[in-house]
Amino acid sequence: MTILWLRGLLTRRGGRLAGAAAGIALAVALPAALGVFLASAKATMTTRSVARVAVDWQVEAQPGAKITVAMPGTSRQVDFAEFDGLESRRAGRTVPTGPGRALGLPADYATVFPGQMRLLTGSASGALLAQQTAANLRAVPGSTITVHRPGLPDAQVRVAGVVELPEADSLFQRVGAPPGAQPQAPPDNVLLLPSSEWHTLFDAVPRDRVRTQFHVRLDHRLPPDPADAYIKVTGAARNLEVRMAGSGLVGDNLGAALGAAREDALYSQLLFVFLGVPGVVLAILLTASITRSGAVRRAADQALLRTRGASPATFLRLALAETLIVGVAGAVAGLGLAALTGWLSHGTAGFGGATGWMVASAAAGLLVACGTVLPAALRPAGVIAGRAPITIGGRMPVPLRYGLDLVLIASSLVVFRLTSGTGHQLVLVPEGLTQISVDYWAFAGPALLWAGAGLLIWRLTRLLLGPGRPIVARLSSPLAGRLAGTVAVSLARQAGPLSRGVTMAALAVAFVLSTATFNATYRQQAQVDAVLTNGADVTVTRSGATERQLAAVPGVSGVEPLQHGFAYVGSDLQDLYGVRAGTVLAATHLQDAYFPGDTAAGAVGKLAARPDALLVSQETVTDFQLRPGDLLRLRTQDGRIVPFHYAGIVTEFPTAPRDSFLVANASYLASACPGGCGTTTFLVSTDGTAPHVVAGRVRDRLGPDAGITDLDTTRKVVGSSLTAVDLTGLSAIELGYGLALAAAATGLLLILGFTERRRTFALARVLGARPRQLGAFIWTEVGLVALGAAVLGAAAGWALAQMLVVVLTGVFDPAPDHLALPWGHLAAMAAVGLIVLPAAGALALRAARRPPLTVLRDL
Repeated sequence: MTILWLRGLLTRRGGRLAGAAAGIALAVALPAALGVFLASAKATMTTRSVARVAVDWQVEAQPGAKITVAMPGTSRQVDFAEFDGLESRRAGRTVPTGPGRALGLPADYATVFPGQMRLLTGSASGALLAQQTAANLRAVPGSTITVHRPGLPDAQVRVAGVVELPEADSLFQRVGAPPGAQPQAPPDNVLLLPSSEWHTLFDAVPRDRVRTQFHVRLDHRLPPDPADAYIKVTGAARNLEVRMAGSGLVGDNLGAALGAAREDALYSQLLFVFLGVPGVVLAILLTASITRSGAVRRAADQALLRTRGASPATFLRLALAETLIVGVAGAVAGLGLAALTGWLSHGTAGFGGATGWMVASAAAGLLVACGTVLPAALRPAGVIAGRAPITIGGRMPVPLRYGLDLVLIASSLVVFRLTSGTGHQLVLVPEGLTQISVDYWAFAGPALLWAGAGLLIWRLTRLLLGPGRPIVARLSSPLAGRLAGTVAVSLARQAGPLSRGVTMAALAVAFVLSTATFNATYRQQAQVDAVLTNGADVTVTRSGATERQLAAVPGVSGVEPLQHGFAYVGSDLQDLYGVRAGTVLAATHLQDAYFPGDTAAGAVGKLAARPDALLVSQETVTDFQLRPGDLLRLRTQDGRIVPFHYAGIVTEFPTAPRDSFLVANASYLASACPGGCGTTTFLVSTDGTAPHVVAGRVRDRLGPDAGITDLDTTRKVVGSSLTAVDLTGLSAIELGYGLALAAAATGLLLILGFTERRRTFALARVLGARPRQLGAFIWTEVGLVALGAAVLGAAAGWALAQMLVVVLTGVFDPAPDHLALPWGHLAAMAAVGLIVLPAAGALALRAARRPPLTVLRDL
């Protein structure tokens, strides 16, 4: 009997079984695909973090000690010495500079550590000057410079080339010092010498002016997860320090890079939970709706079996067999779909390090089948078509009668308020510790809102189909004409399945809209971060150029000078920026969110209104208990005292650091510091020409000594952290599955609902109803689903997106002041609706036109 029963199901109810298997396939494929994506993203984060580090470890010998322990990996000795100054002669004039550092490098140093220096001009063999030093000395390859050695006579060095030091901050770090005690900036004057020449010049220098390091390049076969790689690298660094027994300390550059990446990796995992789990739940609900839609037919079939002597054990055996077929088919199809997604997004169909995700997803699919198909198959045959009591609108479901939807929404707002207050951090990474703390309680806010929104949509649809029948009749009158009232009553009789269909469709729209909005907002803020980091499309420093000279470069539409120096606020040395208040707002991309309690225009207006006005960071305001108008006396690095008045707060500014800095009027700084309070940076805007193209033209015009950065390059650098997850790919996955869920929740459920009412349509034809009149019923139902999904789904999706952005605010740097609308996703979702809904209505209308006797006989 089991085989015969299953054969009948496959031949007569194959479409419904396929629909249930499709729902399970989506429930399996979405987490499986996201698991593959997450594993790949973490591996990419680790790879990019490792690639950005020029020297993995800097092992520095302590004063008076000698390191005798063998270094792991590949190591080279690097010697550092301080000098009192450099001097060159050019065109009969002596050009001096201040103190700096001389490094002794082995011959193959640039080959072993290729990211540490980049040759700009000349030859790499011989004495090299850093770019800034060459600019200070006006030296070129072939120039002879004088080195003022401490306690020794001056020495002459012939310059072979000029180099850039991209990792100067880490190269000149104080090994072993905490982050707050590190130098504010690397030395301006750097001389790089071959080891033999360095020893000739500096071996006799006092020992307190010399130090020795071993630069180490480790084996980069690390675990793919940044957190695991971080534990391995930092553990090895501590092991080396123990073996050195105090003779040396390890500057763990690789561990620092991986430490930052592990936070991003955990955020990517949280993104999976926040953005992926709703889709999985939606797929489960969709499967349950599909299996439930055939309850009347299933009850009739089971009643017929019972009259022929089927026992409860027989029903259980048949139900288990059906569940097994649907579950296995859905799980296999889901894994295949996940493999296809991996091939399309990563170029490989293999699961790689995500095998655990695959197994867990397949097991979850079987559990979904047991939780949806099995109960539906075991439901006793107590209701036969035509015997159930007919009520208009039906009774409100139990969860709605007790106001569960309103309770969930109110609870979500309370939890959201508690978990997203000022200073809240979803992910906390203690400095120097391997443990990462996650506030999983923050998950409750969006989860409760999602569930409450779904129940509220269900309630509103039931109310519309019940007490709101006059509204339905009025909306259907263009299609139904004089039958509008009858159509409204007919839809009210279908309030249960129809309200569930509208709810499913609206939740699918909300899922696509909320995830797409979040991803679009992240891409928006990644661009904002790049602009803040670089300052403009092209930024020029250390050039000696003029504003007019840069404005004449093809592709340049505007040039904004920015003064940059340093000043002490109390004992705290902070970056000080001088701006032209009249033009900075138009020349830069300042947002209102950068000025708490004010707007960008308002804050810049305060600078323009008072020459000595000063914008400071929130931290400075809190530490020094400042009030608007308070007098601040800043001390420049040359000891000059400059008075300012506190005018407002600034949290972000182009090229500024992420902590504390100051913004003032450039004209006031020029008058207060006749010799200049710093250097000039030029923020260059382009006319639409690619920034890297304009940067190349500027470099050709100014020569290799100029410091030039462009937005295209900076975007890649700042995008190498969390966007190693590649939210574009994640967005594509979620869009694809979200659209599939939306299509199934609208078209598939509509078709199944129409299929269940074939008998009703056939009887209406027997009573004289024309196909056009039946079309009024069909198209009104289609329109109701479309309207409910669009309006209610959009409202729920937008509310969820707002909450997601706030809860995951740590992902954004800086935080957005507005959400970005995903127009492409919205267009794709609208296109799917315009295809699926008319297609479902057309199929139903075609079925309704079949001869009624044929339909009744097939039933």
